[in-house]
Amino acid sequence: MKSIFEPARELKVRAEVDVLVVGAGPAGIMAAEAAAQDKNLKVMLIEQRGYMGGNLTIGLPILSFLGPKGNQVVKGGAQKFIDRMWAKGAASEHKPCKNHMSLTIIDPDQAKTVAWEIMDDAGVEVLLYVFVVDTIVENGKVKGVVIESKAGREVILAKTVIDCTGDGDVAFRAGVECNKGDENGGMQPPTLMFLMRGVEMQKLRDAICLEPEKFDMDVMPPSQFREGKFITVGLRGRILEAQQKGYNIPVARTILITGLNDDEIWVNMTRVSGVDSTDPVSYTKGEHDARKQMYDVMAYLKDFVPGFENSWLERSAAFMGIRESRVIVGKYVMTAQDILEQKRFDDAIAVAGYPVDIHHAKGGDCTMLFCEDAYQIPYGVLVPQTIEGLLVAGRCSAMDHEAMAATRVMSTCMALGEAAGTAARIAIADGVEPSAVDVAKVQKALIDNDAYLAL
Repeated sequence: MKSIFEPARELKVRAEVDVLVVGAGPAGIMAAEAAAQDKNLKVMLIEQRGYMGGNLTIGLPILSFLGPKGNQVVKGGAQKFIDRMWAKGAASEHKPCKNHMSLTIIDPDQAKTVAWEIMDDAGVEVLLYVFVVDTIVENGKVKGVVIESKAGREVILAKTVIDCTGDGDVAFRAGVECNKGDENGGMQPPTLMFLMRGVEMQKLRDAICLEPEKFDMDVMPPSQFREGKFITVGLRGRILEAQQKGYNIPVARTILITGLNDDEIWVNMTRVSGVDSTDPVSYTKGEHDARKQMYDVMAYLKDFVPGFENSWLERSAAFMGIRESRVIVGKYVMTAQDILEQKRFDDAIAVAGYPVDIHHAKGGDCTMLFCEDAYQIPYGVLVPQTIEGLLVAGRCSAMDHEAMAATRVMSTCMALGEAAGTAARIAIADGVEPSAVDVAKVQKALIDNDAYLAL
């Protein structure tokens, strides 16, 4: 490949802060709010898009606030976010769900507004429309990041940086060892969500409840669909019939999620295998292919799923939901065995209940491995193995391929973000690196903020 030499240049320092959070998705919002609980600290949150919220804004429900035994296992800052949404009539209750432990429907646009309210109340400085293009590392410690925007190339210096980019962008540029995918590099494919309106919901409910042999659900009993919000995972027979008649459906299961309004359904059925969100060519092709798939899926819904006959496309998400890309190698790398055996950790900083849910890298199906109970997540997954001054929270934390398939959901990412922000502020107050923070202090602070850590 042809290359050119970029001359060295002096960069302006835009800001110097105590804690810099990169990425304003579910983990980043929680991390920034938690760090800013110490009002003596200057906390900054930066984001490449023009709004905060990340996957909270694309039509996905928040899964697994509840654990396998029905008790709430994600609380703290994440629940306080939902409390704000409830006050606006912008979120449903945490409805138990056999497949996903629980389902919490949210209004994607109100999530953006609530994120701003949280940052304003916490005193966090927010900077949008900036990309992190490099990390400043001196003597094995992250000192800040280089950003690029329409204002040019600038620097933000920080005592501690928290990478909540989802793709581990800061960690990767800092030289942290990262992995992607399974043993063959295969990653879970992304989905472009879209919203259908004009759905006759009672007709859909009746079909599932009264004809379960025809409108089958993989795990969930038909009774779950009689009332309230729901998510379908099934109708495999309908898809097979459609495929035999020439319909191009990229998945094996029909995944439909009720919205807050009575006639709306969010559709989770586009799937583009082989997409790497860290490669712009691959990512661009994925967006293009997913948008074409969207119309194939709509044709299937109208012709094969009761209630969709007179429905219409209301809108599509602004970007694909990425299930998997880079994960760091941390002080501890969590495994599926840890999850399935509900391993206990002395340094637990979060509890989660979502099962191992692997969307296959090839083909349109999925494998789910269920836990008997919720499981703990240790502090070590947030801490890179070698680089200081950096924490990594969200789906890019230190997990193997199978474990990340469980911890990638938004409720867990929010809990991990809160833990990272809490650890960052305590480490600064104690004058130590995040890798050496007193985890007992972090645990106490999380519990004082109503987080749930014990099993």
